[in-house]
Amino acid sequence: MRVPVALRCLEGAVGVNMNAIVGAKPKSIRVRGRSYVAFVFFPEVPVVGWLEQIDATLQQSPGFFAEKPVVLDLSALDLSQAGIAELIACLEKRSIRILGVEGVDGARLTATMPPLLRGGRHCAIPNEPKKRETKPKAASLLIDNQVRSGQSVVFPEGDITIVGSVSSGAEIVAGGSIHIYGTLRGRAMAGINGNLTARIYCQKVEAELLAIDGYYRTAEQIDATLYGGPTQVWLEGDVVQITPLN
Repeated sequence: MRVPVALRCLEGAVGVNMNAIVGAKPKSIRVRGRSYVAFVFFPEVPVVGWLEQIDATLQQSPGFFAEKPVVLDLSALDLSQAGIAELIACLEKRSIRILGVEGVDGARLTATMPPLLRGGRHCAIPNEPKKRETKPKAASLLIDNQVRSGQSVVFPEGDITIVGSVSSGAEIVAGGSIHIYGTLRGRAMAGINGNLTARIYCQKVEAELLAIDGYYRTAEQIDATLYGGPTQVWLEGDVVQITPLN
């Protein structure tokens, strides 16, 4: 390691008391819990066919998974250690970065693989002091301005309402429904926590991607005749439906 070498050089140069350094009481490390939104992949048999579906998605929207954390749920597969490594490598070749792995025996993961994750939404840190008063979480989030390209609005707890337009390259992610009083040109993903009844409403749709509970449509799959006025998006079975809002 380079640190001990640097300390030895410092001792010889200025006469630092190494015993004093060793005996110094180490400072405590500040650790906090924090949750993030990540895509969860559920590979299916045959894996080759599932990868072809991934390729089709990337062909329609090349930047869909760019710089996004992805969790790999292997509960539907029975892969060996070598098989898991090969699957992760195949995804990395497609520029899909794996944050962690779920649904597999931890003994099948090596030290060089992403870590085993459990619990999904749990992010509490043990022994963290409890607050005396806790305010109830808001069920909705209001954005009173335009969401510009490159911006991302994430609210897993409920609905998002935007008084303005959503530019191309922007992203809206909600646990509930999404209401946009303007033109939707970016990406909108509603019902990310399994809310099948979530909907997307907008005054005008020119979206790059529309998704509800993981089911999606890209710009190429949206009927151009819907671009003229108010639109609603909902999930019927496993099909994303898009119709004018009367």
